[in-house]
Amino acid sequence: MKQEESAIIKKSDIVLLVAILVIALITFVYIMLTKKPGAKVQISIDGKVEKTISLDEDYEYQVTTDMGNNRIVIKDGVVDVTAADCPDKVCENHVTIKNVGETIICLPHKLVVEIVE
Repeated sequence: MKQEESAIIKKSDIVLLVAILVIALITFVYIMLTKKPGAKVQISIDGKVEKTISLDEDYEYQVTTDMGNNRIVIKDGVVDVTAADCPDKVCENHVTIKNVGETIICLPHKLVVEIVE
């Protein structure tokens, strides 16, 4: 009897795993198909918009505050933080962004770089 129960549990586990994978795949495809390229990058410091720049032009912007310095580079329609003097350098190591809603955040400097329409 225990062998039969064990087999049923294994089969239901496989069904559950397949269902989760199908849901994850559908979600991934949906996200990939609904991405929209952004038109501008919005740079905010401590919740206040500092500057909004078009992604159509190559531009370099230096953010200097009491909290620290960051260099933001817009090139070929993508945005990157190329230099930061924060201790963890998470923002500097972040991938480039170009689609609406994508962000690069530097917590120590309270900096948010966000792609907007």
